[in-house]
Amino acid sequence: MQLRLPTTLSEAQRYLAEGAVPVGGASLVWALWQRDGFPEQAMSLRQLPEANLIEREALGAAVLLHQVDDRVPDVLRGAASTVGTGAVRRTATVGGNIVGSTLRCLLPAALVLNARATVLDRDGSYETDLAEVVAKRPLLLGLRWRDPVVSGYHKADAEAGGPPPLVVATAVHAEGDGRHRLFVAVRDGYEVTSETTPCDTGAEQVLEALFRTALGSLPVPAREAIRKEVTGILDRLDGR
Repeated sequence: MQLRLPTTLSEAQRYLAEGAVPVGGASLVWALWQRDGFPEQAMSLRQLPEANLIEREALGAAVLLHQVDDRVPDVLRGAASTVGTGAVRRTATVGGNIVGSTLRCLLPAALVLNARATVLDRDGSYETDLAEVVAKRPLLLGLRWRDPVVSGYHKADAEAGGPPPLVVATAVHAEGDGRHRLFVAVRDGYEVTSETTPCDTGAEQVLEALFRTALGSLPVPAREAIRKEVTGILDRLDGR
């Protein structure tokens, strides 16, 4: 297997056209390749500048999970810090987690940030939404978002090897008219549900509005976690 290490977008685009298979951190594909056979060409973005950004409003797909720090919002840092073990976080990448993983631990955090994805195909790079990233699994270059006012992340305790733990991600964004909007994303099992509502009323009114959406059909433990996380983040908003 030949490993391609592009340093420019044009190189990465050319390698894709030649059939190179993206590897991310290889933490997910290596076992499959050992079982099914290795591709002729693979491609890592670890030397591509656009895929290695760590900024307050941007995160590259080639960034290793253990590198996600306080330069990004709390919700994204919390998500990255709870993926697998320390050894996994030192090899797994942002792009591999969102595009290649069935759990997609970073997806709820990206959804509440209202993030947009930059992806690359044989015709070049373009911006798209996370729904397309999940459905089509393109080569992810990175994420961009608008910095939230406050954000938070909750992951329930779970036994290793058991069902995926419940995740509740929250973020409050300032709107142009001075008001605020709450985004909530929940991973229950393998399914992720996200909703949004204005949040300048009291916590109970905000929760009533959320539970009139698809979030209201989630199991009781998920709704209880939503209630706790939403109440907490609105308290933090009031304290600013």
